[in-house]
Amino acid sequence: MELVTFLYPGMTTLDLVGPHEVLAHLPDINVRRVAAQAGPVTADTGLQLVADSAMSDVQSADILLMPGGTDTWPLLTDEAVLDWVRQIDGTTQWTTSVCTGSLVYAAAGLLSGREATTHWATMEVLEQYGAVPTKQRVVRSDKYVMAAGVSAGIDMGLTLAAEIAGEEFAQLLQLAIEYDPQPPFDAGSPEKVPHLADAVAAMLTNPAG
Repeated sequence: MELVTFLYPGMTTLDLVGPHEVLAHLPDINVRRVAAQAGPVTADTGLQLVADSAMSDVQSADILLMPGGTDTWPLLTDEAVLDWVRQIDGTTQWTTSVCTGSLVYAAAGLLSGREATTHWATMEVLEQYGAVPTKQRVVRSDKYVMAAGVSAGIDMGLTLAAEIAGEEFAQLLQLAIEYDPQPPFDAGSPEKVPHLADAVAAMLTNPAG
């Protein structure tokens, strides 16, 4: 089984690394990291990741993973990327995303009429592209499995691992990575800290900043 992850400048590292840490341990999995061109890609916090393949070298995947980020916006009008996404989606068993990664699928026309999720600050963009925004941490619509913001990618990875390899194997992976969230603050949704919501939304919804 081949997992293809898409890398691009301005992506959020945890969007990729969270589910990757889970899915890379599936039985008989081969992971390919793909970008517009092979080579280093700088994430939104300055960390560099390396794509081992260019889009032009990859025509199919069993699982496609699209991370989100603070600079996903250029992808929504990048016809080369959108055409590639449509092509790969035509071959997948599972098409997955984290955070604003689902906006790329929506812009490619893959989520029309489907329930979908993204970061809470960009739900309206999903709707603009014809998807049905759903405030759930993980949303599955047929082969499309989408996570809400950033850290929800781990939940998505475990959800998909259970579908592919069974619940016990997914639980084994959860235990192995000690995923037992006990955050120091109860501040994980805008409803809980409304005084911070505007500042966070500005980080994700301003293409210029």
